[in-house]
Amino acid sequence: MINVKDLHKNFGTVEVLKGINLDVDAGEVVAIIGPSGSGKSTLLRCLNLLETPTSGEIVFEGNVLNDKRTNINQHRQKMGMVFQSFNLFPHKNVLDNLTMTPQLLKKGSKTELEAVALGLLNKVGLEEKASSYPSQLSGGQKQRVAIARALAMNPDVMLFDEPTSALDPEVVGDVLGVMKNLAREGMTMVVVTHEMGFAREVADRVIFMDKGIVQEEGPPEQLFGNPQNERTQSFLSKVL
Repeated sequence: MINVKDLHKNFGTVEVLKGINLDVDAGEVVAIIGPSGSGKSTLLRCLNLLETPTSGEIVFEGNVLNDKRTNINQHRQKMGMVFQSFNLFPHKNVLDNLTMTPQLLKKGSKTELEAVALGLLNKVGLEEKASSYPSQLSGGQKQRVAIARALAMNPDVMLFDEPTSALDPEVVGDVLGVMKNLAREGMTMVVVTHEMGFAREVADRVIFMDKGIVQEEGPPEQLFGNPQNERTQSFLSKVL
């Protein structure tokens, strides 16, 4: 579904991504782990061109996204994105947060879209919060609404950028629970995360990044149980 070829990203003179190659298959859950500043979030943001690659190629469902002729907005509709800071519209209630973009893109009538939105809120355990505003929600609730909002576009893939890093530890489990259910339902997911337990339990493949390159990748049991790369071993010895 996603094919990244020799991806480089510079910010000024600083090279943040140094030739990343990555494939993500339909239905696969890929967790990206590594120290802060290793390029994980930059890689994720390049996948839907929130950051423009310096060089290399990103192919999504057969289309080269960073080709000038590609209508990126069309493809972004198929890529749900969940940020660490929620990014909900503060002046809209929860239901409107979910239906606003699908309505603008004429994905259905108001009644149809509200029915879909309520179904998604039910899925993330927040149906009773439909008329609440973001300021009335806890961090964990906001993040679950953000996931529901991304799902409202019926995406082919979900991109998560450290979705639990801004949350209190006791609500992290609620958000991870929603993500685990999505994985069980077969949603293609790329997750940048510090939650090693989630990566180990839910991911089909774990990618360890450091200094802008993929140092090691493999199934979780291999990467966590028997890492080959010295840098991976050192990182995991500190976080596990």
